[in-house]
Amino acid sequence: MIEVCVSGAAGRMGQAVVGAVGRAQDMRVTMAVDPALGEAPGSYPDLDTALAAGTPEVMVDFTIPDTVFANARQALSAGVHVVVGTTGLSDDQVGELRELAEGGRANALIAPNFAVGAVLLMRFAAEASRHMAKAEIIELHHDRKLDAPSGTALRTAALMEGDPVIHSVRLPGLVAHQEVILGGHDETLTIRHDSLSRESFMPGVVLAVRAVRTRPGLTLGLEPVLFGDG
Repeated sequence: MIEVCVSGAAGRMGQAVVGAVGRAQDMRVTMAVDPALGEAPGSYPDLDTALAAGTPEVMVDFTIPDTVFANARQALSAGVHVVVGTTGLSDDQVGELRELAEGGRANALIAPNFAVGAVLLMRFAAEASRHMAKAEIIELHHDRKLDAPSGTALRTAALMEGDPVIHSVRLPGLVAHQEVILGGHDETLTIRHDSLSRESFMPGVVLAVRAVRTRPGLTLGLEPVLFGDG
């Protein structure tokens, strides 16, 4: 059994991760970390307290941009593999986590989006951008999302040619949606993905928990796991 620590376990994404890991036959949640949790067995107010009590095999972090870097760095330093779904890490922070993962005992996987359809959208958009003159990205999320543009939109733009422009929409009622519109000679191509609930991310999270243990160093994005790239 893969022993998993869920950081940010009281949040909406964290609760979904706890449920998904609990349903998987080869893993279990042994630590739930969040200051909003009570004193139930296996619950901890912070990562310091959790790691003082034991060492899980993998930590999954769905917290907030202000805390994710410190959490990931602390877990890697303790020899715990890290799966990060929280967006907002800077390039310098990713670089530091890469150094820790390459020089230590634990690996890291950082993905801006764990929905398989979203990963496919990014791959299709990257390929289409080689053949269409211009493109723009429209990303739409719920109004509680703290960062804009989204990590998925930034990753999509980085994979595409031609420096596409990104538009961000934050409205109640949305979950996570992205549209890439490409323009060519007298034609357009639209590629769209919609996450209708947070459950859409869970198959990718479970896949990442399994994969991070055997992928040395830092893996950026879910693409290498899905497609065998890199």
